Amino acid sequence: MYVEYDRENDLAYVSLVEHIADGAAVRQVTVETPGGGADLNLDFDEAGRLLGIEVVGAQAGLPEELLRPAPRTDR
Repeated sequence: MYVEYDRENDLAYVSLVEHIADGAAVRQVTVETPGGGADLNLDFDEAGRLLGIEVVGAQAGLPEELLRPAPRTDR
């Protein structure tokens, strides 16, 4: 599992595979978290396997200890 965090936009991406090739995610399903603090965009491949999770509102949807060490993409 690999986590990237864009602090400026409060977006995180949790990749469940080592590398997601361009175009590999062919279906996206959006799920609201209970309480509405964050939205999850689930990325699936052609076979229906979950590749990664984009978290919009990451500070509300993920524990701080997961975000703190994550490489930042907003630099």
